[in-house]
Amino acid sequence: MTRPEDDEFGDLLAANAAYADHFEEGGFDGVAHAGVAIVTCMDSRIVPLAMLGLKHGDAKIFRNPGGRVTPEALEALVLGVHLLGVDRVLVVPHTRCAMSSASEEELHERVSASAGIDASWQPFHVVTDQLAALAEDVQRVRSHPLIPERVKVGGFLYDVDNGRLTRHT
Repeated sequence: MTRPEDDEFGDLLAANAAYADHFEEGGFDGVAHAGVAIVTCMDSRIVPLAMLGLKHGDAKIFRNPGGRVTPEALEALVLGVHLLGVDRVLVVPHTRCAMSSASEEELHERVSASAGIDASWQPFHVVTDQLAALAEDVQRVRSHPLIPERVKVGGFLYDVDNGRLTRHT
């Protein structure tokens, strides 16, 4: 058996053990109690529940590079709407996002240099116009045949420097 101090995940497992010792959120039903779903970026500067004043169990959160409404995000939203109590959807990209501040070519070069192999075959889905992409993503959700009109969908830009959301659609 590997000792925690010898494991490359030991620090995280130790933190989890401390978390589990005080865990009080068991038995939760998995429904979005505030009726909220959030599609946002994987950027660690974003704390989705805190930025909206929500707590554990209030929202369904889907994260990906750039906070785009991908087919996988749509799948999550459809399930959230029909099975998990979601009636409001927020699409939330953010300022100073790597997916909107570098070109596809630049990301390929940087990843290739880091990986030591050619990464030009890997798509990164760079966003050249964040607000246009946000409007497109909101429309993609609103027009999805399995997301009814009763579901409210909004597009917001999160400012990583001041914590504010600004509504754009």
